[in-house]
Amino acid sequence: MRRSSTFARQVLLVRVGRRDGVAAAGTDLTSPEHRYLDRQRRRYGLDRYQRTEVESVAPVSPAVGPAAPVDDAASMSIPLLPGARTTGRRVKFALVNACTLASLVLGINAIFVAMQGQVRLAALLLIACVAFDGLDGALARRFGVASPFGAQMDSLADMCSFGLAAPVVVYASLAGEAPRAAAAVAAALVAACAAIRLARFNVSPKDGRFFCGVPTTMAAAVLALTVALGLPLPGLVQIAGVALLAFAMVSSFPYAKLARLVKLPPWLWLAPVVGALVDIRLTFALIVVGYLVSGPVLWLHQRRTA
Repeated sequence: MRRSSTFARQVLLVRVGRRDGVAAAGTDLTSPEHRYLDRQRRRYGLDRYQRTEVESVAPVSPAVGPAAPVDDAASMSIPLLPGARTTGRRVKFALVNACTLASLVLGINAIFVAMQGQVRLAALLLIACVAFDGLDGALARRFGVASPFGAQMDSLADMCSFGLAAPVVVYASLAGEAPRAAAAVAAALVAACAAIRLARFNVSPKDGRFFCGVPTTMAAAVLALTVALGLPLPGLVQIAGVALLAFAMVSSFPYAKLARLVKLPPWLWLAPVVGALVDIRLTFALIVVGYLVSGPVLWLHQRRTA
């Protein structure tokens, strides 16, 4: 019964279309979907229906803008070492990255040694990490093989050696002198601030005169020397100092680079040398405190002169 009524309706539509001069009525018999499309157009409007149809075919994420097609062959051909790829430059490039890997391996071993209770040996391994970290950058600039690959690899090695190994060594040294919960919080704070510091350093414009915050390498060196020297300080005071050093890494205070410190008058270096001969622990503590205070002082000076 329903088929007969449907057929009668189709015949009626064909006759009405022929009477009105519509030539496309035959398509209703062969393709019922067209009637449905016409019904959608009449209900929603032609423009809205077309826009809905296009969006359903090619959806576009609001978070990702349209991008130009990328040539996969060109993107895969980017070398790790920019410039001339001669044998000599490749050897130099490998030597620089070997120093970075040495810093990474020493940091891993510092964690293992600290877990065995040999805290001072772990601190000495961290100091060796600092030496290799400074060596790879100096060699890269000396040999002219600096590359984005080397920069990213150095950042990852720094996170492992100074962002993870240094907090583990500090926690192992504070385990018997301070509450474990407080030591764990201080160590985790160093790791978190080191990650933030390294990420900010990778994306921020570089200033040739000052560091923006205490560098991660310098903070790890201070922590390692503190453990190696065994400063006679209460556990809570040491935890407060670790937390202060962690916040100094992510601060916006300008800190002088070592290249500027080396250019200071020679008589200024005489006092630390004499102090180290008298009491190396006290001299080290005064140098660290003086360097941390220099950041806010320079920041205030820059604001007044601006």
